[in-house]
Amino acid sequence: MNTTGNTISLSNVQTQWDEARSVFPIYLSLAKYFDLPSAFSSAKKALPDRPSEEHLNQVLRWLDEMDEKVQTHQLRKLLQTTTLSSSEEGLRALILRHLRKPTKSTFDRDKIDFLLVQYFALCSPPKIYHKQIELLDVAQVLKPVLGEVDPTPLEWCEPLENMIEMLRTFKSLRELLKTEFIAEGRHVKETAGGMFYDPAALLAFIRFNFLLRRAFIELMHADLIATRSTLNHLESAGVRLVDCQRAGLSDAESTNRLLQLCNDWKQPFQKEYTENSVGTAFQKLLALRSAVEECLELHRSNFGAPETLSASERPAAPVPGPRIVPATPDSVQKAPLKSVFSKSSSPAAAESSLKAAFASKSSLASPLPAAPTPEALLDLDACVEKIWEQLIAVPPTRGRSMTTVVVGKTRILMSSWEVAAFLTDAGSSSDDLRRAVSARAIVAIAIESFEMTKDRKALRKALDVAGKEISMLQERVASAKRAKNTETAVNLGISTKRLLSVLDEAEKL
Repeated sequence: MNTTGNTISLSNVQTQWDEARSVFPIYLSLAKYFDLPSAFSSAKKALPDRPSEEHLNQVLRWLDEMDEKVQTHQLRKLLQTTTLSSSEEGLRALILRHLRKPTKSTFDRDKIDFLLVQYFALCSPPKIYHKQIELLDVAQVLKPVLGEVDPTPLEWCEPLENMIEMLRTFKSLRELLKTEFIAEGRHVKETAGGMFYDPAALLAFIRFNFLLRRAFIELMHADLIATRSTLNHLESAGVRLVDCQRAGLSDAESTNRLLQLCNDWKQPFQKEYTENSVGTAFQKLLALRSAVEECLELHRSNFGAPETLSASERPAAPVPGPRIVPATPDSVQKAPLKSVFSKSSSPAAAESSLKAAFASKSSLASPLPAAPTPEALLDLDACVEKIWEQLIAVPPTRGRSMTTVVVGKTRILMSSWEVAAFLTDAGSSSDDLRRAVSARAIVAIAIESFEMTKDRKALRKALDVAGKEISMLQERVASAKRAKNTETAVNLGISTKRLLSVLDEAEKL
């Protein structure tokens, strides 16, 4: 399939509608997330199987309006901080929608550039994350989007190939930051003009972008591991405070807080990023590593410790030495962490797979989303949204009797009728089932939190929320029975009993 600037007309109304249904949840979430004008309520969630002509035109007009309003960084932030990014069908429809535009702006080009890499990261087999990716690998993964594409390299894309060759030689993040790869890659893209949309060229840009991001992530992880190792040495040596002003922190950061900072460190690219913003963010990480390593060297020099840092642990370039602050309880810095460092309580595993780093929202282009705290998930409406996002992004296999979703770190098992209540709008009975499932999830989350922390605050709040829902749900079951609505009465009755069961478990703690 040739996906250059030529218009590809959709042959029938149903085809247009099917594509609109695939991208609708993404656009609806964009409108809600960024407070953009919307012709539809956020409670709409999904479109019906078949439209009227008026409804079709209304939806298509709104999607076109959203295309004009939504920026690349907004798409990036939404797709890399929600489960909507895990829908292959939705991503494919979104890419094709933009490729079909007869006239494409630079904003359209940047969206396509980002979405193609996101699709490649999502749909690649796991083994591809640990090999030197070739154009043929990209062509195979992108076949559902671009069709059959000849992977022979294009002559004018040679600068990208040269940079990829250089990537293999870098041993540290500092070396990579000395290059202008991001700026050079953007320059090749901007000078390509309409040739950028040649399918063979798209393969080259996808490969370059993916490998560049992979290199940044691998080298970043190496720096974080080295920094954590040095902090552990400092703690063993009795040094508890480090001057980290060069990294945008205070002059007396505790080693414990710095360890947590390393565990939680993530990319702060919530706005459209440039080579300058990337360099600034990573320079802060390198400055932190240099500060803690030189603090340890200075301590060993002052106190005559025999051990020294290994060559791999040493900073790549000398900078002025830090001040070692005596570790006294009164001098521990209590100020909040600043700059690009996360305060999340959920550590981002530096050794996690690169697939998780890209497809699970931790790519170079966007911050890893912090796992919500139990307290943040004890809101019924918020819990409904979390469950809905997962189900709409990856619809369960047709005919499956049970489906599992994850809210926070808690797994929730759902019956087929409960899933259907989230994916279709069948009036008040669907709303009742959604609330029953969400209340059950809230109690389960609170139970797991209590078992880990022994703090009853979240547990008491969950019991209060679920208790209020129980009486309402029991009344709804009775009402369905009186109306001889057997199916609703049975399904809602079972869901209510499940909530009562988990509530009984919580009350015994």
